[in-house]
Amino acid sequence: MATERIVIVAPNWLGDAVMALPAVADARRHFAGAHLAVAARGSVAPLFTMVEGIDAVVTLPGRGGVRGVTTWTADAATLASGSFDTALLLPNSFATALAARRAGIPERWGFATDWRGRLLTRAVPAPREPLHQAGYYQALTRAMDIPAGPLHARVRTDAARARDLLREVGSDPDEPFVVFAPGAAYGRAKQWLPERFAELAGLIIRERGWSVLLVGSAADRATCADICARVPPGGTRLNRAIDLSGQTDLASLAGVLSLSHAVVSNDSGAMHLAAAVGAKVVAIFGATSEARTAPLAAGAGAPAAAILTHPVFCRPCMLRECPIDHRCMRGITAEAALGGITNNK
Repeated sequence: MATERIVIVAPNWLGDAVMALPAVADARRHFAGAHLAVAARGSVAPLFTMVEGIDAVVTLPGRGGVRGVTTWTADAATLASGSFDTALLLPNSFATALAARRAGIPERWGFATDWRGRLLTRAVPAPREPLHQAGYYQALTRAMDIPAGPLHARVRTDAARARDLLREVGSDPDEPFVVFAPGAAYGRAKQWLPERFAELAGLIIRERGWSVLLVGSAADRATCADICARVPPGGTRLNRAIDLSGQTDLASLAGVLSLSHAVVSNDSGAMHLAAAVGAKVVAIFGATSEARTAPLAAGAGAPAAAILTHPVFCRPCMLRECPIDHRCMRGITAEAALGGITNNK
C-alpha cells in the first residue's frame, strides 16, 4: 500500500531525539508527497516544531521507558486520532509497538526488540555492531528501503525571542558570551566537575572579557548555583556569570545556544541541541562514549565539535555514578576547554 500518512514515533530523551533527525530527514525525502508527523513525549515534542519538513507534531500523553507499560493506552488513543497508515517506531520498547497496533495503524515498522516482533508488520533485527546513535536510527530506515542521507541535524531557532530573554536577565545579546550546560539527566558520572566549570568561567571572564551563561532544567539549579558560587571574583556588569537554569523552555534554550560564541557541555541533550543550532560546541566526555553519541553538525559548513576526553582504563564505563574517583573527568582541564572555545577550526 502507498504511504500517505506516516507517523514517526520519536525517542524519549532530547539527545536521542536530536540524533534521530537524520533518519527523520531521510523519511521526509523518501515520502515527499506524504503527510509526515512526529509523535513525541511532551518534554521533546517542541524540538520537532523547530525542524523543517515535519507537517505535524503529536504530543504523546503517556510515559516513556518501562513506565509506558501502564500508560500505553493513552498513547494508542492519541495515535488513532491521526488516521495514520504507517508508523515508524524509533523507540525499541514493547509498549510503543503495542500502542501503534492498538491505534489501528496498518503498517508498523521497527526493530525486533523487547519481544515485540509479532506486533510489527515489518520487524528487522537491531544492528549488532556498535554504531553512532544516529547511524542506529538510520539502520532502521535503510532496512525499510529508505536511502540514508548525511548525518546532519539542523534545528531552526527564534533569535529574537532569545535576545529578549538575554536582555531580561541583564545580558547584552550583542556582546560575546559562552554557555555552560553542566547538567546531565543520566547521572553524575557524565558531569564535569563544578570546580572545573568555575575555573573555566574565571578564565573566560578575566582573560576574554566575555560573560558566561549557565543553562539547565530546574533539576540543574543546585549544580549551576554551586558553579556560580565558585567563580572567582573579578567580573563586571557586562562580563560575569549569569544563571539561567530553570528559566528557559526548549525553544528559548535553542535560541540562546544559537547566539553564543561557544557552548561547553557534558554529554547531554543540551550538547546535542547546541550542535544542531550551529553553535561551536566543546563536548566533555567521561563515562559515555563519544563514538556512540558525539554531537552531529548542523550541516556541511557548520563547526565541528571539539571533543574532550581523558584516557583512563575504565572509560567509557556507561555508569550513572562513578564507583571510584571520577578520574576520566578530573583529567580534563579548564585550559583544555578554553582551547576548544578559542580554536577557530
